[in-house]
Parts: sequence; C-alpha cells; structure tokens
Amino acid sequence: MKAGVSTSLAVSPVTGARFSRRDWGLLAAAVLLAGCSSAPRKGAGPAPVPSPQALNLDGELREALLARTMLVVNTPYTYGGNSPEGGFDCSGLIQWAVGGITENRLPRTTAQWAQFSNPVGSRSLQRGDFVFFNTLGARYSHMGIFVGNGQFVHAPSSGGTVQRVRMDNTYFAKRFTEARSIFA
Repeated sequence: MKAGVSTSLAVSPVTGARFSRRDWGLLAAAVLLAGCSSAPRKGAGPAPVPSPQALNLDGELREALLARTMLVVNTPYTYGGNSPEGGFDCSGLIQWAVGGITENRLPRTTAQWAQFSNPVGSRSLQRGDFVFFNTLGARYSHMGIFVGNGQFVHAPSSGGTVQRVRMDNTYFAKRFTEARSIFA
C-alpha cells in the first residue's frame, strides 16, 4: 500500500460499484471541470477581425445606398438577376445598389460580399449594413440590406419580389448568421 493513499472503499448508491476516496475525488474534480467547458455565451470570444479586402466606403454613402435600394422594392425576383429591368436575386440586388454609389469592382455572390465587408456586432448594426442568413446550409447563402427599425430589404426567392421584412420574422430570425458592413 502506498503511503498517503486511502484504500477504504465506498459503494455507489446508483450502480453499486465500489469507489475509493481517490476515485470519488477524481470524479468530483471531473464534474467541476466539465462545468467550465460549457459552450461560450453568444457574443463571447475575440473581437471580429476586419477583412483585408473590405470596401471601407465613406459612411456618408449609407443613405444613398438605402435610397437606391428602396427604389427597386417590388421588383420581381430572378435567379442570377442584377438589374431593375431583368429582376434581382439577393446578391444581384446588393451588387446593383452598391454599384450606384461606388466605382469599385464589386463582388457578386453572398460569400464574396462577406469577404469584402467587415463584421458588425448585432448591437452596432446601422442602416446600410448587410445581414446574412443561412437558408441553404451555408453561412452566407442569403443576404439583405438593413434599413433600420428592425427591418431589411432583400430579394427573397422565385415567385417573390424585392421586399422589406422584419429581422424578427420567424423564418429569418432562426437563420440569421451575422451582420457585416462595407462602410469604414
């Protein structure tokens, strides 16, 4: 028998297994440590890292972006569309709206828009920021432009039209992944 180690045994009231005091101590430590390994709270963790490819446009262009976006509300959805005449899909709407306020070369897909924008905390969301949703199993499968008052504008899907929708809409609230901005 090793010095300093108890060999007295206790019986588990649940399983009937025999445990030494040392075993009970290890079990108690494991339970305490497991409590420390729970998933982090939403919003915890390191600050978002800015994208090196972000457009970083002047913030004074936000209202011009919104005005341009609101001009095409009720335009039909068209897969691959990127004009008022031909209709819009979600990223085509963004490309057309942003194209009216900058001469920069612009991305086309939702994933590319995420690369060309910076993360925004949900509490820092401003008019003109982008909102992204996981609607097809990918983090950036749908997007829209936040217009304030808890609403965003997007081109929804086949048979729909460009529309303003609430962020707390049951469908979109469950699928919201993050907000990002093209403004400095």
